[in-house]
Amino acid sequence: MGMSVGSSGGMDRDAEVVAEMNTTPLIDVMLVLLIMLIITIPIQTHATKLNMPVNSSSKPTTPPPVVQIDIDENGTIFFNGDTLADRTAVEARLTQIADMPEQPEVHLRPHKLAKYDKVAMVMAAAQRIGVTKIGLVGSEQFME
Repeated sequence: MGMSVGSSGGMDRDAEVVAEMNTTPLIDVMLVLLIMLIITIPIQTHATKLNMPVNSSSKPTTPPPVVQIDIDENGTIFFNGDTLADRTAVEARLTQIADMPEQPEVHLRPHKLAKYDKVAMVMAAAQRIGVTKIGLVGSEQFME
């Protein structure tokens, strides 16, 4: 803190004392603290982990087998054309696929009017059981 004494050219001996606070050092300290705060805040990284395919030098000689799961507009689930009654039947078929030494590709093809909960149930069951090769097929029907 400082005080400045006003002088009027040295002529006036009854000059008033100006008592103002010097705020420049306070602003400097605040800027330094702000910069330190910005530097010490950890950087937030938003990452999504994906299982990307590994580049192999040899191409498979035969295409992998394909399993087709269809869901119609009523919510009926078809496994390679066979109607499955309930969730346990779907999970049993997906367990058979997961237990195979080389898993076939699972093509999930929902009808455009099918309810989302049935599609999500099949996808969640496949993930929980361990089916790794699953994909949505026929999404061009949703394009307008």
